[in-house]
Amino acid sequence: MKPIVALLAFAALTSTATAGSLADPVIEAPVIVEDASSSSSGTLSVALLGLLLSLPLLTD
Repeated sequence: MKPIVALLAFAALTSTATAGSLADPVIEAPVIVEDASSSSSGTLSVALLGLLLSLPLLTD
């Protein structure tokens, strides 16, 4: 009977042990700094894309 009681007590003590705490972990987001490589906002590429897409309409 003693080994059963000892095993039950051991099981009760080990099942209640938790690692860490119940509080949510605090994770800080990394700061991302993006350097501007040029002052162009892409207007040339948009204009060329518009010209490319309008070519079938202009050639008909």
